[in-house]
Amino acid sequence: MAVQRSAGGLFKRIGVTITCSLFLVATGCERAGQQDETTLQRIQREGVVRIGYANEAPYAYFDEKTGRLTGEAPEIARVVLEQMGVERIEGVLTEFSSLIPGLKARRFDVIAAGMYVLPKRCREIAFTNPTYKIGEAFLVKAANPLDLHSYEDVAVHSKARLGVVAGAVELAYARAIRIPEERIAVLPDAPSAVAAVQAGRIDAYAGTALTIQDMLNKARDSGVERAIPFTDPVIEGKAVIGYGAFGIRKEDKGLLSAFNSRLEEFIGSEPHRDLVSTFGFTETELPGEVTARFLCGG
Repeated sequence: MAVQRSAGGLFKRIGVTITCSLFLVATGCERAGQQDETTLQRIQREGVVRIGYANEAPYAYFDEKTGRLTGEAPEIARVVLEQMGVERIEGVLTEFSSLIPGLKARRFDVIAAGMYVLPKRCREIAFTNPTYKIGEAFLVKAANPLDLHSYEDVAVHSKARLGVVAGAVELAYARAIRIPEERIAVLPDAPSAVAAVQAGRIDAYAGTALTIQDMLNKARDSGVERAIPFTDPVIEGKAVIGYGAFGIRKEDKGLLSAFNSRLEEFIGSEPHRDLVSTFGFTETELPGEVTARFLCGG
């Protein structure tokens, strides 16, 4: 009897399986097929991709006047993704320090925030080849009271306080130059940094040259200025230059390959230079032949 019940249960399960299989065939097995899709296949099918950004002009920000996610990275992404058959991007505003965790957690598919390619980050995610290169700058109070023109100036001035954005490379620069931790203020975003300089909570805010210039353009007559001249930090005998790129999950090799293929044709072309000139980028910021593999230490 036990054997008969077991066999009956087996036949019953087979019958259920056959019924379910027939149902899947009738519905085109769409759900089963979608489970095996790559990210590239999915965004091409849906015609939309979600990108993570940190609201830092001119790299990626939401323009309140136009209601558009814009900046160097989103605008390049639009061109590249359209060539890949993806017509629409959706922005996911994220604190800079949470961009890599957010990408890995699949909150979005691409980081489009002008993120620097660094070996430490390369261990967690993949990067496209860079779209720009750039140096550093300081935002300081008008007349630069402490005469700060480099990270080294902050390090040797016993009372100078430097502000950096959480998760940004400037914190690593400050530590490499041996600025004491108690004189480094980690802030959530660029607007907070401007307010901190204005209020005297920090004496300088460190960011990329274009970030600082954009902030200054928007904060005219607000008691702040760009520290001129400025010397980029020298770490391990070399003046640092940052290279920004798009971040992609390591497993999304097809998406990375397709992205790089389009970038190779686009970066440095006349349409590219015209597109990014709106955000202050010039030929000086072109990345040249530098690759993500080289920047990752490969």
